[in-house]
Amino acid sequence: MPIQPIEVMIVEDDPRTAEIYKQFTQKLEGYTVSDIANSGEQALELLKIYSPDLILLDIYLPDMNGIDLLWQVRSHYRGVDVILITASNEADTVREAIRGGVFDYMIKPIMIDRFLTTLKKYQDVKKQLSNSKVFRQHEVDSFFKTIPVGSIHEGGNMESPLPKGIDKLTLSRIKKQLNEASVSVNVDELAKSLGITPSTSRRYLEYLLSIDEAEVELKYGAVGRPERRYKLVNQKR
Repeated sequence: MPIQPIEVMIVEDDPRTAEIYKQFTQKLEGYTVSDIANSGEQALELLKIYSPDLILLDIYLPDMNGIDLLWQVRSHYRGVDVILITASNEADTVREAIRGGVFDYMIKPIMIDRFLTTLKKYQDVKKQLSNSKVFRQHEVDSFFKTIPVGSIHEGGNMESPLPKGIDKLTLSRIKKQLNEASVSVNVDELAKSLGITPSTSRRYLEYLLSIDEAEVELKYGAVGRPERRYKLVNQKR
């Protein structure tokens, strides 16, 4: 029996951004974008016709707040999962997203690697939930990103586990290099200084950004996209 593709609805008021999401989503095997809605009302009308597996949802919609749409989805379409992709980083919004049971929360501007990794993770979780009837604790932990036993050390200090692809030693080297830098650095500069690939440099910088240990500056030139430059939060000089 062939595996049914994961059907995605994109709710995003910027048509160009929505099209970018669509193109990258459909590059992943097992995904199809069924519809794009440019407003909350359009999304609700589409949901009356069919139920996608997943909604990629923006917060800032022209006719309603995305969180309000999230709660309507939770009230009437409980089988639909939601990933938020938004420029909103306010604590109240993040809290409501957690309460609303979103699968993930991505803050714009997002990196394509981050976007694709999230969709792959969703695909893996959905497959595991479909193929098994019972789970062991470590399997449930992987769904909820629970801190495993052994992460609490002597003295009561709690150390969060590093995600896949992030090595403790490399992370320490990168933080040391950032701390010693006199100015913010871009991906290529950090890669050259440490003898690592730009993709590795980008992965670690974005990880530090995601845990609020680094911040990004956008440097605008005469043409082209702005350059992303990184520095540690409260960096020593």
